[in-house]
Amino acid sequence: MTFSEFKASLTDPHPPHKASVLLQALWHDAKGDWNAAHQITQEINSQQGAWVHAYLHRKEGDQSNASYWYGRARQNMPTVSLEKEWEELVKGLLV
Repeated sequence: MTFSEFKASLTDPHPPHKASVLLQALWHDAKGDWNAAHQITQEINSQQGAWVHAYLHRKEGDQSNASYWYGRARQNMPTVSLEKEWEELVKGLLV
């Protein structure tokens, strides 16, 4: 799946069935369902999962919690927009 195909799937009622769990979380986030996205990431114990979790808390505005999760992900707190970080995450997970 390409980034363009993933973005196009946002018009669908459900995430792409071939998408990884973390991509599904980012799909829900892009659709405005932060809670579903957060619920998914809480179940993933990986560096990538921590990064998506960090992004979600940054988006929520909880900088302290985001900072904790960026640390777990071995990432610095981004200075890019949330939209740019979302795109970077999706593209990284599609590889």
